[in-house]
Amino acid sequence: METLIKELEAYKKSLSAAERVQLSDSVLDKLYAVYPFNKFEYTISHLIAKGVISLDEYLEMRAEYLQRNKYLHLFELAPRTFGETWGQNHLMELVPEFKIPTKRLDPTFSGEYDLLLNDIHVEVKASRAVKKVGGDTLANKALASNSTSKFDMNYQQLKPGCCDVFVWIAVWRDKIDYWVMSSEDVQNNPLLSNQHRASQLSESGEVVEGQIHINNGNYADFEKYRVQVRDIYDKVIEIGKRRK
Repeated sequence: METLIKELEAYKKSLSAAERVQLSDSVLDKLYAVYPFNKFEYTISHLIAKGVISLDEYLEMRAEYLQRNKYLHLFELAPRTFGETWGQNHLMELVPEFKIPTKRLDPTFSGEYDLLLNDIHVEVKASRAVKKVGGDTLANKALASNSTSKFDMNYQQLKPGCCDVFVWIAVWRDKIDYWVMSSEDVQNNPLLSNQHRASQLSESGEVVEGQIHINNGNYADFEKYRVQVRDIYDKVIEIGKRRK
């Protein structure tokens, strides 16, 4: 969004002083907007009408914006829809071998994990990179992978005792990262903390249900778990065999 705003500001300089007033922040901030008509549509329409932007330039600007923000729509999803519905379905599209567990596939299954790969129990968690500031919508706080802004991603409701392998999905405006790790990797991670203040530890002192916050300071620590899409299946199999 920042790039688009800078591009439009540069184009506005070609307008006369009177025309620039029509597109000033004071005017745009008061503009009544109803999707999909907003201040950006209003500004671009004016610039095209004045001959400042050609149709070809607009189409190029649009294509570049879509490329920079191809996953922005995921920041508009409700938390449960994003984390459970989209996250699991997305992973099954990437790796068709994943199955939704049932009593027929796993007689012991009682809802404690998300996906099944052979006899490997897989838990899927997804989070979105957003600016670490209060207020505003997730879409407006969404960050690109090259952003220098402080960000926070929270992987929560982590129950290492209920699965063999975790697949974490990290969504940026312009890319998606995938991390695959064993339940021990999560259980033994020093960043793991209790999900709730009243949560009890297991008899061995382990976190039963926890969370891990990932930010600018520790994001690089998870690089060792990052995999390419084509390697997700093999990595899950590798970890699953090792645990069995």
